[in-house]
Amino acid sequence: MVWVIVLTFVFAECAFIIGLFLPGDSLLFTAGLVLAQQHEPEHAWSLCVVATVVATVGNQLGYYIGRHTGDRMLAARRGGRVLNRRNLERARRFLNRKGFLAVVLARWIPWVRTLAPMIAGAAGMHPRRYLAATSVGAVVWVPSLVLIGYYGAGLLSRLPWLETATLVISVTFFVVGTTVGVLRYRQEMRRPVEQDEPQPAGVPD
Repeated sequence: MVWVIVLTFVFAECAFIIGLFLPGDSLLFTAGLVLAQQHEPEHAWSLCVVATVVATVGNQLGYYIGRHTGDRMLAARRGGRVLNRRNLERARRFLNRKGFLAVVLARWIPWVRTLAPMIAGAAGMHPRRYLAATSVGAVVWVPSLVLIGYYGAGLLSRLPWLETATLVISVTFFVVGTTVGVLRYRQEMRRPVEQDEPQPAGVPD
């Protein structure tokens, strides 16, 4: 179940707009905590490898969605809290300034992580350069969070009550965050699209 949840959420967060509202970072950390209860590190390392591949594939899909649909999938919502013109422009400027490095760093910025692939595709960033950048980002992002959770739980094993409390809090945060995120996504998508959307800035090759 941990594998199914992690891979499904990572793919959705990296490929589709709904990923803006999903708690990807806390999910990976919580997965490490849960796997630590089995005391089988090969499970955690295997999940790191597979989830890294899934994160890369998800971002590639997001890139090609942006490449083939242009700015249509990145329309700001009138009164939107997340999918608004200000956030879209901030993400575009970030990618425009940093190029390759921005795609790598975007993995660590929740809402940019989802927007970056589509913006890069719409702006025409070179496919192989984008693949290299998003792969580097995935290799750093996924294993670091999963393994921090896994080995962090090991350090807490001397204090069973603290280990249990950390696990319960992490799982609760993930469940509540996902529920709130889905509700916010539905609310956001009901808002009307803003008109006269600016064209995306070109991402340096």
